[in-house]
Amino acid sequence: MSKIVPQKKIRILLGVCGGIAAYKSADLVRRLKERDFDVRVIMTESAAEFITPMTLQAVSGYSVHDALFDREAEAAMGHIELAKWADWILIAPATANTIAKLSVGICDDLLSTVVVASSAKCFIAPAMNQQMWASSVTQENISKLVSRDCHVLGPASGEQACGDVGFGRMLEPLEIAEQLVDYQQGQGSNSLPSNGLAGKRVLITAGPTVEAIDPVRFISNHSSGKMGYALAKAAQKQGAHVTLVSGPVNLTTPYAVDKVDVISAQDMLSAVKNRLVGCDIFIGCAAVADYTPVDVATQKIKKNDNDMQLTLKKNADIISWVAAQSKKPFVVGFAAESENLQQFAKSKLERKKLDMICANDISEPSLGFNSDNNRILILDKKGVQLQLPAASKEKIASDIIQQVSDRL
Repeated sequence: MSKIVPQKKIRILLGVCGGIAAYKSADLVRRLKERDFDVRVIMTESAAEFITPMTLQAVSGYSVHDALFDREAEAAMGHIELAKWADWILIAPATANTIAKLSVGICDDLLSTVVVASSAKCFIAPAMNQQMWASSVTQENISKLVSRDCHVLGPASGEQACGDVGFGRMLEPLEIAEQLVDYQQGQGSNSLPSNGLAGKRVLITAGPTVEAIDPVRFISNHSSGKMGYALAKAAQKQGAHVTLVSGPVNLTTPYAVDKVDVISAQDMLSAVKNRLVGCDIFIGCAAVADYTPVDVATQKIKKNDNDMQLTLKKNADIISWVAAQSKKPFVVGFAAESENLQQFAKSKLERKKLDMICANDISEPSLGFNSDNNRILILDKKGVQLQLPAASKEKIASDIIQQVSDRL
């Protein structure tokens, strides 16, 4: 009978920097320990202004390290021992200052010295003011760290301590812990993607639009929004700042995604126009109604025995408008076809001047609208074709986002 060897605990060295989000670090240690990670803590000098070493020592069960020149520890080369102890290094919150230091290899405190001296896998969870996160220098520093295989977790969007609203909030401790569990279980496969979209701004449309006829009747379609929401989640996991413009659906907004609710095609166009500046990638996944009534009755139209005539006008083509901009983002379209899939998808790609198109055959009842599964044919403007076999929409979305990342 073979002997069962217990799985080794992953040893995480948590680096806590000086930002208001440091108050979440105690909960983060608790969440990591709940998931059977072994956690030790390094604090920067400024982190101690927000949370005490005693608190983190109590929740971790280890003495907290906070000084590069600790005579007792350095007698045994303490920073090297810490660097060797860690399987993973997680910096949360990671301030703009620490990110900048790590990008150029400055080692002027214990945390930065340990990171540079260690071969451990590195994860950072940024936390800073939205303008600091959006600044070109911070994005350049993030890109440098990503190029060295450092995984970026977040940041999230929302109201900040200073009153600003935008991307820069540290992910919640539970979300960080869950992402690390995903990585542990995948051990570098697709559980934490390549961070190829870290710092990129992605705008996605999803779901149907609803075109009113009168106060109780409307024109719409069978789109569930599942594919668009899955794409938003996949892009966010690759480190992108994701805005999701969604028609009426019954779905939960993916974590750390900024959702904008709309009703009609005109609403969706206005939302896209207001958010396109600075966008790196646009994915038009929504099933936008091609036509809308010319006149919308203010009162319910009464039924009678005669035929009812409804005059329709064409809606604006949102994705064509985006692709026609002088400073357009990388534009990805979707084509839901019931016949001649490749032919119609290629025509749409060329006619609308898209960079990539994802086509699915809606004649198959088990795939496409309202289904949890899909099968996609990808075409791009360079003539590359790729068939993604039938799989869950979350898996398909992850593969599509990776294809977008590769092309960028």
